[in-house]
Amino acid sequence: MKIGLFYGSTTCYTEMAAEKIQAAIGENEQQQLIVQLHNIKNEPLNNCLEYDIIIFGISTWDYGELQEDWESTWDDINQLDLSGKIIALYGMGDQIGYTDWFQDALGLLFQQVIPLGAQIIGFWPNEGYEFNASKALTADNHYFVGLALDEDNQYNDSDKRITQWCEQIFNETLALLNE
Repeated sequence: MKIGLFYGSTTCYTEMAAEKIQAAIGENEQQQLIVQLHNIKNEPLNNCLEYDIIIFGISTWDYGELQEDWESTWDDINQLDLSGKIIALYGMGDQIGYTDWFQDALGLLFQQVIPLGAQIIGFWPNEGYEFNASKALTADNHYFVGLALDEDNQYNDSDKRITQWCEQIFNETLALLNE
């Protein structure tokens, strides 16, 4: 089963997280999953339609702004027919330096994708983070709409979070496919 992971990365942190996700999913040979990485700077976003399972990676810049590659392809998202697709999201942010905008781009991406018919998986608990506000929280404020990573302040937690999240999205995908 092939998974397409599409990311935009200015400082390489989102790309490095993509590579770690690729490795974490590929570590278990029994899963027989292959994650193919795609930098949206170099290829059209509609290439994601070739996959049934899609992971989108985005980072939040400054005061809740989109990463530049996502910003330049933002309108392309609305052109995608994501019906029947399984999508997981992850985001990069700085919870201390931008405490009022932590993971906002992740929340904005979720709001763009959800009306397009995709099944979103991979919601992540917000425990263990310190921030004031985020557009990436679920309605009950207990979860992020995807994996939240902070390489600036919680670098030591990222690998463990990625491993746990990859196991979570694998299990959620299996549950959906067996429905």
